[in-house]
Amino acid sequence: MVTDVPNQAGLLPDRHPQQELFVCDVSDAVIKDDMASMEHPIFTLATKPDLQIRKYEQGDRWLEITPSVKGLATIYDKDILIYAVSQLMAAKNAGRPIAREIVISARELLIFINRYTGGKDYELLEDALARLGGTRLRTNIKTGGDEQTREFGLVEESTVTRDQKTRRISSVNITLSKWLYNAVEAQEVLTLNRDYFRLRKPIERRIYEIARKHCGSQAEWKITTAALKKKCGSTSPLKQFRYLLKDLVEKNHLPDYLMNHGEEDTIVFTNRRIKQEAKLTTAAVVLNLDTYAKARKCAPTWDIYHLEEKWRGWMAGKDGERPKHPDAAFLGFCRKWYERNGNAP
Repeated sequence: MVTDVPNQAGLLPDRHPQQELFVCDVSDAVIKDDMASMEHPIFTLATKPDLQIRKYEQGDRWLEITPSVKGLATIYDKDILIYAVSQLMAAKNAGRPIAREIVISARELLIFINRYTGGKDYELLEDALARLGGTRLRTNIKTGGDEQTREFGLVEESTVTRDQKTRRISSVNITLSKWLYNAVEAQEVLTLNRDYFRLRKPIERRIYEIARKHCGSQAEWKITTAALKKKCGSTSPLKQFRYLLKDLVEKNHLPDYLMNHGEEDTIVFTNRRIKQEAKLTTAAVVLNLDTYAKARKCAPTWDIYHLEEKWRGWMAGKDGERPKHPDAAFLGFCRKWYERNGNAP
C-alpha cells in the first residue's frame, strides 16, 4: 500500500548529520537548483561515458548538448553546480557580494552532497569537473530575462588545488558560465529537499527535479509517460521506461511528491505536504450521530463507515476544502455512490 510518507528505506543513508554540517560560513545554506537545467535534460542519466550529441526542441526554444571525449556531464556531476548555486544564493540573500568565480572546499562539498570523504571520492571530483567543462551547450533558452544563442561549457574554467603532503584535493576554484550565473542573479532557482542527495539512481534524481519544477507547491500535476521520458532525457525504450516508473511508484521514496499512475498512460505527482494538510483538515470534520442512520437509507447494504472513509479521502483530494454543511454533503455522497455502484459486492 502506497502511503503519503516517503519510504526512507529506499534512500541512501544520511552520511553527515546536519549537526556536523559547516559550509563556507553559511550554516543555514539550503539546496538550490537553477530552473533552466531542471526543465531541460542537460545531464546524462548514464553511468558510463555518454558520447552522444543531443538536441531538444520545445516550441521556439532549442538546446543542443555536445560531449567531450570524456562524455557528457552526468546528473551526479551536477551536484557540484547545485552546491555552487546554493552558496551563491546564500551569500546573495545575506547581502554579500557574489561573483562567477567561486572557491570551494573539497571536504565541505563532499559533506554537503552526502558523499563519503575518502581518497577516491576526492578524485571523482576532478573527473566530474572535466566533464562539466567539456560538455558544451548551444541554446536560446532565456535566463535573467534575456534570450541568448551561444555556446558555452557549464563550467568555464576550473582549478584544482592539492595538499603538498597528502596529494589530496583541498579546494576547487571554478568559474561558472554566464548562463548559469545569470540564473542566480535573476533568482531563477528553486529549493530542493535535502534528501535529493540521498536518491540512489539517476532517474530518481531527474524525476524529482521535474516534479519540483512543475508540480512545485501545487496540490497535483499530471504528465504523459512519453512526455516525462522526453523531459528526463532517457534513452530507454518506452516499455522499459514504464517499468522504471512502476518501480518508483511502488517504492514510494521520492521526497516531497507522491507518484501514481493516472488514466491514459499518465503519471500523477501529488504534493505530500498539501495532501497531509488536507487529511488533517478533513479529519476535523465531525458528523452528527443521526447522519449515519440517514446514510444507511441512502446506500443500503453498504458499510457506512467504509463510505465515510471514501468521502473523507475524496475531500482530501479536493485540497481539504471543508463543506459548509458536512452532514448534507456526506448524505449526497452516499446517494451518488449508491447510484453509481448499486448494492455492495
